[in-house]
Amino acid sequence: MIGQTSRRQQLGRTRLDFWSGVMALALALVSLLLIWPIVQVLQMGFLDPQTQGFTLANYLKVLTHPYYLGALWNTVIIGVGGMVGACLLGVPLAYFTARYVIKGRSLIATLAVLALVSPPFIGAYSWVVVAGNNGWLTQQLKALGIALPTIYGLHGIILVFSLKFFPFVYLMTESALRNINRSFEEAAENLGCTRWQRFYKITLPLVFPATSSGAILCFVLSIADFGTPSIIGRDLRTLSTIAYNQYTSEMGGPPTMAVSISMLMIVISMMAVFLQRYLINKRRYAGSLTNLTVPKTLSGPYSVLVHGLCYGIVALATLPIAVVIYTSFLQTSGPVFSGGFGLNSYARVIREVPDVITNTFKFSLLATLMITLVGGLVSYIIVRRETALSGLLDSVLMVPYVVPGVVMAIGFLLTFNSGVLDLVGTATIIVLILFIRRLPYGVRATSAVLRQIKPSIEEAAISLGASPLKAFLKVTVPLMLPGVVAGAMMSFITAINELSSTLLLYTGGTTTMPVKVYNAVLDGEFGIAAALSTILLLSSGVCVYVVMRFSQSKESAFV
Repeated sequence: MIGQTSRRQQLGRTRLDFWSGVMALALALVSLLLIWPIVQVLQMGFLDPQTQGFTLANYLKVLTHPYYLGALWNTVIIGVGGMVGACLLGVPLAYFTARYVIKGRSLIATLAVLALVSPPFIGAYSWVVVAGNNGWLTQQLKALGIALPTIYGLHGIILVFSLKFFPFVYLMTESALRNINRSFEEAAENLGCTRWQRFYKITLPLVFPATSSGAILCFVLSIADFGTPSIIGRDLRTLSTIAYNQYTSEMGGPPTMAVSISMLMIVISMMAVFLQRYLINKRRYAGSLTNLTVPKTLSGPYSVLVHGLCYGIVALATLPIAVVIYTSFLQTSGPVFSGGFGLNSYARVIREVPDVITNTFKFSLLATLMITLVGGLVSYIIVRRETALSGLLDSVLMVPYVVPGVVMAIGFLLTFNSGVLDLVGTATIIVLILFIRRLPYGVRATSAVLRQIKPSIEEAAISLGASPLKAFLKVTVPLMLPGVVAGAMMSFITAINELSSTLLLYTGGTTTMPVKVYNAVLDGEFGIAAALSTILLLSSGVCVYVVMRFSQSKESAFV
């Protein structure tokens, strides 16, 4: 008995030492790759470029100069517009697919997910082909004597973001709608509430936490995106575009204005997140997850209308995907589409820029492997070791969601530019920024599965003589595998499509497909842009299939 007690104490100390080491390593990585670069950005914003002393002039200039105020106003409009547009598309789609029997619901969900994982700048490029000055829709309407505004400008950016990000609202809201106790709505109906009153007073408050979470994601991602405003904004200034322009123009000195603008973007994102949490905490609603709603079967004109609306929304959202794939097979003569079909664009990619494909997959695979390893260990700490440090680590890992890629790139350039940490211009800095920006996806997916695994299973293995590490590898990891695979695929999808951060960090030898697509669109090389975009979309589609194959929560794995 004494021997057994002593052995258990020894195992407990070993377990403590091993996972304490993992905690220390996780905190070191997060401090080095996340906290330190952001602190560098924050400090630089208070630096006088001439005297190198402390000053508030940079922030005062940003908040008072008409040039920056105009960009701030445009950014807020784009964020709110993208969020509202996503809600106007996502909430009705979620309501109809959750409350009614919609034929092909799985197809609708899959198309929505594909629209979500495709990069926004591809959507922007596609809409230029469709509704630009020489777009096929623009030309068709001109032939009919109809003159509509082109895609360029504020309205075009909001349209692209609405169609790109609405799946966040749709997937989260639909999941919440399916878990509502129908007794609440039936009671309201018995008390004389109309269908609209019942939705507004009962249903909407119950799903508000989920809907608002999706809406905030849409807002944050809309104000952080760089590629879309740059491609179709033309002369429209946003904080992300002028932060990039300011940094490239300040290369000869401290990028004080660029980082000041970047910090303003972070503040706006954090304010939006805190506002959403305040609204949720102000009025709490909860259901019992029993007596769930049973979808009703539709018939007649109403069925046609609802099905038409559902399929119409996802058709518009996936139109850019269809346009990209179609144009990639058009015959080209140099940069110009010459009519007919061919593989000229793919031949040019293989002949002229094969390295960008290699770079993209190599960097993304390395980052994904790191995310899989570190994410699995970190998720174990967060779920199994509920301490103040693990809670802090869990909260800090939410930071990459609200920090724009341009901001992180500037932070990396300020941090890793001297001594043994001089990584600027190398492939390593690309891999590291992909790793830290996409690490939350791996941690979140793995944690969700780990919470469903009883700790007693692992404890039984330890009590039978297995070391903590062996019990983790032999017992816990196989059970975590679905979450690990889903997290790895989501990390890979977002890594191969990353533009905002890599655009500031790349060199000629580290160019990736998103960077090449962006530059090709600006240069009018639409054939190469379409071919590379199709490769990105095909890779993302394969990963989506793998995620939906391995994840128990299917579509909700993407939010």
